[in-house]
Amino acid sequence: MKNKKIVLFDGVCNLCNNAVTFIIAHDKKDVFRFASLQSEIGKKLTQERGIETSEVDSIVLIDPGNAYFVKSSAALEIAKELSGYSWMRIFLYLPEWMRDFIYDIIAKNRYSWFGKKDNCMIPTEELRGKFLE
Repeated sequence: MKNKKIVLFDGVCNLCNNAVTFIIAHDKKDVFRFASLQSEIGKKLTQERGIETSEVDSIVLIDPGNAYFVKSSAALEIAKELSGYSWMRIFLYLPEWMRDFIYDIIAKNRYSWFGKKDNCMIPTEELRGKFLE
């Protein structure tokens, strides 16, 4: 896990689970590891960094060390590492408040637009090594 970036996601959100599947498929350099925000490790990592999960409840990216990104910045920092999607870094030049405004609309409506699971995603055996326990 050393030097891996950690993606914390809403484990019961269909959009978030699909995003994790997408990230895994395009993570050709094996940069990322994953944990749900609801998991013990997810809670521990957010508490250690003082991240208020009631305000950031859908995606957090933790860089090795103590750096972290939330909301649109997290999504764009993830995209920078994905095969075929690094061009999305151009959106980092937009003001964060503008990016987060759009992000917050999607995050607020993600359950009604994309659905919600009763339980957190359980990775397949072949993907289990990409998830923190």
